[in-house]
Amino acid sequence: MGRPVDVAATAARRRALLKRIGRGTVLIPAGHERNIEQDYVQDNDFRQDNTFYYFTELETQDAVLMMTARGPDSIETVLFLPPRTPSQERWTGMRMGPDTTAVRLSGITTVLPIDSLEARARAAVQPVYAPHPAPNVQNLTPIVDSLRVVKDADEVSRLRRAVDISVAGHIAAMRAARPGMYEYQIEAALEDGFRSNGADRLGYPSIVGSGPNSTTLHYDVNRRKTENGDLVVVDAAAEWGQYTADVTRTFPVNGKFTPRQKAIYDLVLGAQQAAFDAVRPGITMRELDGIARKYMREHSGNLCGERTCDDREYFNHGLGHPIGMDVHDVGIGRPLEPGMVITLEPGIYLQAEKLGVRIEDDVLVTAKGGEWLSGGAPRTTDAIEKLMAGR
Repeated sequence: MGRPVDVAATAARRRALLKRIGRGTVLIPAGHERNIEQDYVQDNDFRQDNTFYYFTELETQDAVLMMTARGPDSIETVLFLPPRTPSQERWTGMRMGPDTTAVRLSGITTVLPIDSLEARARAAVQPVYAPHPAPNVQNLTPIVDSLRVVKDADEVSRLRRAVDISVAGHIAAMRAARPGMYEYQIEAALEDGFRSNGADRLGYPSIVGSGPNSTTLHYDVNRRKTENGDLVVVDAAAEWGQYTADVTRTFPVNGKFTPRQKAIYDLVLGAQQAAFDAVRPGITMRELDGIARKYMREHSGNLCGERTCDDREYFNHGLGHPIGMDVHDVGIGRPLEPGMVITLEPGIYLQAEKLGVRIEDDVLVTAKGGEWLSGGAPRTTDAIEKLMAGR
């Protein structure tokens, strides 16, 4: 039946949307079950549609949320649900139906059978909005996305939980790693850490890149056998309550950085810290990216040869992005505001040396600056070596 709903939070989101619209009708369908006989399913056969979840926090399938505004003091919310079918529930487990249980769990006082939707829709107050526009239907998505940028207290709480679970997985991976292990064995320890701490699913396919694979940004094959002296880049995170973290750690598979590895690592870490120190409301991710690159440029020396390490040849991606229900969430390009949650993920990738370093942390923007959310996973070379020495 899903996790408990914060009925106050979802009601506030619905009111905010209808206030933005002023007058009209909103139709938001729930997600559909995937066909596990035909689709390649990474986690399980259902994940709720983000827009439907944002306004309901329900994991029920094939439902429709209808919201109507006739003015600031006249709003109505109706949840339409398919009927329960006990014979099907023997296969799928219990489902939510149009009854008093749905009213109690959702906080929505009007719950009707799905077959009554058509008549209601024909009498809908105009204009009509939906996530997927059609003739005579306005596009709801930009409006909802603008509401989702700043996270409310319930969303921040879910993100904190997802981050904490992700941190536990990264620590488990560091403790398990040994030279000669296959990348997928480290991945197994990582994801066991996620699931044993309550993750609903992966936030995205786990990246465990060792040696030459550490320089490939989105390598997720995870089949190479590690060698003594390799660095391992682990970019992986858990989803909890429909919200996902995004955390990356780089560590030596043998538990000890070489002087060369440490020098590159500390440069990346310094660039990340410089960007974090500049986090404040009003600044943009582009400006933070420039601050990280400036630090890297001024502290590179000859670490990356004739060019400085901020060169696009070596640091070839952006500094970060918002996170939320999507790992690359809405709000990219907007100046930061209190309540936004972002990543800071500088990196240096030296393909000729088979040496890649990326450090990624999740940061809550506050009125005073930034708050590390994923700081529980060791970030410094000393902290990483100390953790791995105690394996």
